[in-house]
Amino acid sequence: MEEMELMETQIYNGGDFMQLMLRFFFNLVMVLFIIHFLYYKKSKRRDYYFTFFLISISIFFLIFLLGSVKLKIGFALGLFAIFGIIRYRTEPMPVREMTYLFVIIAVSVINALSVTISYVELISTNLLFIVSIWVCESNRWLTHVSYKLIQYDKIELIKPECEKDLIADLHRRTGLDIIKIEVGGIDFLRDTAVIKAYYEPKCEEINSVDSINKMSKEE
Repeated sequence: MEEMELMETQIYNGGDFMQLMLRFFFNLVMVLFIIHFLYYKKSKRRDYYFTFFLISISIFFLIFLLGSVKLKIGFALGLFAIFGIIRYRTEPMPVREMTYLFVIIAVSVINALSVTISYVELISTNLLFIVSIWVCESNRWLTHVSYKLIQYDKIELIKPECEKDLIADLHRRTGLDIIKIEVGGIDFLRDTAVIKAYYEPKCEEINSVDSINKMSKEE
């Protein structure tokens, strides 16, 4: 009889199943809020939306279903490190996307492993994540300054004493409210120079091209 009861318990445990579903949907709501309203609202990157969402689900089930393993903390940190250093072969992951990946993994691991703390503490922890991300993403607290690399043809304006004329010319030709400029490589044979122009973007969307800091020889 005891063996039969143990077998039935192993086949189905209503309490564990309800806890799994409750924590899964809680984690799903929190992760979706972070991805959709904090990340996707600015980036509009559907590829990373897909990546973050599925990685969160995978990490949650992997951690929760293997939560009985003795190596709980070490196992979680190992997974955190493995998934955190992911680099895709097509292109390196930008810093912002890598940061969100760390956050998504951390939230999923916390929601899956925190079975000994109360739901009040669990909800508070998730809300602190969300508030921290919102503060960092909000333009009310931090001003976002972007830059563009410009291959400039009027090489006579790159002199330090012509800086105001150079900024005025760049503003006229690009329409950007340029804050400052830096002059990089100079090619006297072609009468061109590479200029790094810093400006405040007018919209909240983040341009992934702005993260490019090098030009190939073909470009």
